Amino acid sequence: MDFNIKEIITAFMVLFAVIDIIGNIPIIIDLRKKVGHIQSEKASLIAGFIMILFLFVGQSLLGLIGIDVNSFAVAGAFVLFFIALEMVLGITLYKDDDSNPSLTATVFPLAFPLIAGPGSLTTLLSLRAEFAIENIIIAVLLNIIFLYIVLKTSTKIERLLGAAGIQIIRKVFGVILLAISVKLFAQNIKMLFI
Repeated sequence: MDFNIKEIITAFMVLFAVIDIIGNIPIIIDLRKKVGHIQSEKASLIAGFIMILFLFVGQSLLGLIGIDVNSFAVAGAFVLFFIALEMVLGITLYKDDDSNPSLTATVFPLAFPLIAGPGSLTTLLSLRAEFAIENIIIAVLLNIIFLYIVLKTSTKIERLLGAAGIQIIRKVFGVILLAISVKLFAQNIKMLFI
């Protein structure tokens, strides 16, 4: 076991920025209005399960199609870069059509793809390229606990922060994510040319 507080904090911050649960509060409130109730426990557990499962089988899946972790980390750095740009500049480069009333809002679109979506799954494998797996698991679990608290108290948080407060948090985490994506790219691109 190679527990490292610095790695746990960094992985937590990266995932927190990518999942962007604070920035998704307006979407969560909108979903609550549409469906009446969101099962916070179920959404948190499903998202956590998907993320931890992908952390373990994602690398094997890549191996099946002949892609190494460093190549995936470079691709992940690009995804993080564009997510960060969206957060900082307030633009939308890509948006899923998440309006399917026949599926329960707790699982879709909340647990997947809003929380455990392409961004967070790519991020997990990118983090795995440079961090110990137990530190990433702790970071995922901390994010899931935080996510659960936010889901339970989303209406209060929105009233407390206000629209301006949520925007400021999004932009701050966007800049942090931008810097992390550049670092991730720089560290892994070198490995491709060795």
